[in-house]
Amino acid sequence: MSKFLPERKKLLEDVFEKASNETPETSFSGILKNLEIVLRDEYKITLSYKTFENYYKTIVKEEGDYPIKPLILDDLSRYLGFESFNDYCSGWKSFEYKIHQALSNLVITVINKPILKMPEFLTKQSSLGIAGFVIVALFLTGNVYLSNKKNNQESSSSFGFLSSVPEKKKECMYWDKSQYRVAYCGDKDPHKDLKPLDTVVLKYFKMITRKDTLTVDKAFGKVWYSKYNGNVEFFTMDGTNPENGKDLRFATEYMIDTYGGGQ
Repeated sequence: MSKFLPERKKLLEDVFEKASNETPETSFSGILKNLEIVLRDEYKITLSYKTFENYYKTIVKEEGDYPIKPLILDDLSRYLGFESFNDYCSGWKSFEYKIHQALSNLVITVINKPILKMPEFLTKQSSLGIAGFVIVALFLTGNVYLSNKKNNQESSSSFGFLSSVPEKKKECMYWDKSQYRVAYCGDKDPHKDLKPLDTVVLKYFKMITRKDTLTVDKAFGKVWYSKYNGNVEFFTMDGTNPENGKDLRFATEYMIDTYGGGQ
């Protein structure tokens, strides 16, 4: 494995996640094109969306390797709020990702050793003669059926003790600043307002954190808004504002132009 490949993969995933939260665009290319503009205008980083697309598809989607210059790794880390790629790697995200990778690659191998080695048995018991050979032959032919039957039974129950332990799944979600995240329903953290997991909402419902990128041409028909105490927030899907419970409204051209990129 190439050096820092897991870290580079996680970096690309984090960059794409942040980029998708900063634009109403939902297509892969649309998100990356907006990312190219943000990197250029706000971070003075020159990186074409096509280059990032090659990185992401090869390393993240295809789980392959692709060379990335150290300067670009530093720039992408800076986009995420870190001083450099080394600073990013030293954080808990990289450590947590390594554990996840190690667990996902864990393989349990079971080796069955025969209790009786027949050639050794025949050598040591040569005094049995023809009668002994017949007995052994009958034992072998009869054992073929029994062995196959036993193996089939064992294959379904070898890890019975593992399957008897129910797998703990994250079947709830909570709002985290700009999007929903999955959580265990038994999570006692008082800061998490848990609700039943909705996979559609989890994937598509997000608050647009970069309102200044909204334009009528790009956002009309794709965003909804919530206005509360004079503050307007835009979202990528209809529903309710998780922070105040207010129903969202369809964003008109006027709202986008007034409170979005045109303001």
